[in-house]
Amino acid sequence: MKRIVFALAAAVVFLTGCNTIAGMGKDVQKAGEAVEDLGKKK
Repeated sequence: MKRIVFALAAAVVFLTGCNTIAGMGKDVQKAGEAVEDLGKKK
């Protein structure tokens, strides 16, 4: 029983971490696009 609870907890932490990293990647991408747009305006 303890193994199942530990496995579920580990899965939740892992999946949450993936979503956070994916969100961070999107934020970095948006920042890069903003810098690129600034470069094109000059």
